[in-house]
Amino acid sequence: MKKPDNNPRSLAVTALVKVKGGAYSNLQLNHLITEAHLNSNDVNLLTTIVYGVIQHDMTLDFWLKPFIKNPKKVADWVFVLLKTAVYQWQYLERVPKRAIFDETIKIAKQRGHEGIRRFVTGVLHTMDRNGLPDASQLKSPVERLAITYSMPEWLIQTLNQQLGETKTNAILATINRPANQSIRVNTAKITDDDARVALVAEGYEVKPSLVADHAFVLSGRPASHSKLFKSGAVTIQDESAMLPAQAMEFDPSAMVLDACAAPGGKTGQLAERIDAQKGGTVVALDIHAHKIRLIQKNAERLGVSSRVTPVALDARKVDEQFEDATFEAVLVDAPCSGIGLIRRKPEIRYGKQLADSQRLAQVQLDILNAVAKKVKINGIITYSTCTILNQENRDVVAAFLDQHPDFQSVRVTTAQGLKQDRAADYLEIYPDDYGSDGFFISQFKRVK
Repeated sequence: MKKPDNNPRSLAVTALVKVKGGAYSNLQLNHLITEAHLNSNDVNLLTTIVYGVIQHDMTLDFWLKPFIKNPKKVADWVFVLLKTAVYQWQYLERVPKRAIFDETIKIAKQRGHEGIRRFVTGVLHTMDRNGLPDASQLKSPVERLAITYSMPEWLIQTLNQQLGETKTNAILATINRPANQSIRVNTAKITDDDARVALVAEGYEVKPSLVADHAFVLSGRPASHSKLFKSGAVTIQDESAMLPAQAMEFDPSAMVLDACAAPGGKTGQLAERIDAQKGGTVVALDIHAHKIRLIQKNAERLGVSSRVTPVALDARKVDEQFEDATFEAVLVDAPCSGIGLIRRKPEIRYGKQLADSQRLAQVQLDILNAVAKKVKINGIITYSTCTILNQENRDVVAAFLDQHPDFQSVRVTTAQGLKQDRAADYLEIYPDDYGSDGFFISQFKRVK
């Protein structure tokens, strides 16, 4: 019987090969951590290497390129193994170079054969002897930034055009930093004060969020290990992602539509403010039946399932099941490119092109057009995305308002008074603003 692999460096190679094949990094990590029964130090090392290699992938390729003469003859896992070694060598200051090289060579021998061991040994020692290429010597400013921050050139060029070089550089400087671990208090079960006291008692360092209401930033251990999380008294959610639902105002007896609901984080957030006994409910849509089950499961964990009505339906087809003027409030947390999540999901940056944003913008506008008649007069549609590209944000808002004279833009407000001096009604959050995910929020009121 094959001995299970519990070496975090070797497991990192396994995870990264699967991510390269299209798997999600967070799901792969969760699976491997569960299967390998790792201690906390090994979990931290595994997680650090996997996310670090993904975050710096283009930089690592640039450094490795001069030392691999025939890349087509090198197996994917061997490339990945070398990337893990260079990442640790260059970015993990507390890990001795000799230990990194020795462990890498050992993994090469265990996973491959003597020829691979010799190849990996030769590459590592040649890099150490000759030094790594210097990205600062690249002539093109955009290419230099792309290699330094491991960001596709098209994305840097787009951000430069839309935000200017100063803001783009500020965003690039933050995207490879660790994401905050934030939780939202489930006010249907517990107060903010009681949640804070309980989390401190469990050993967490707890800081109030500067971005969202009923939210804390935690450190010390994974939030999912908390008793409060397991009981549904708190839920894990990025601070920016809490803002769209918090910006919505409605009566507890209201019919509220969450048009793109899975996996149900914002559905549960809205449902906390609903009174089912007064007829209130959150209708939560998703096109896929298996994602409807995720919404139901999340609502049950939060203790708000009686306030949620999940429906398997494409939001663009709401006319098939709902009468006009059915809902007091509508949330369209639209499918998007997810560029605002780069710090939390670093692989997103490599699989996207500008054409993807342009295609998604039409889907987003189609959803808004479909739900427009379903909101009552004086009701409000809240439109949000987790991207920072104008094609999916400002441009979609402009197109919707141009096509719908029966709606007017209203100013997005937050409990923390974010960006009160902005000229626009919509709210744009960038990764460098508060250390949270990039997000866009806009609201439209139906006036006739």
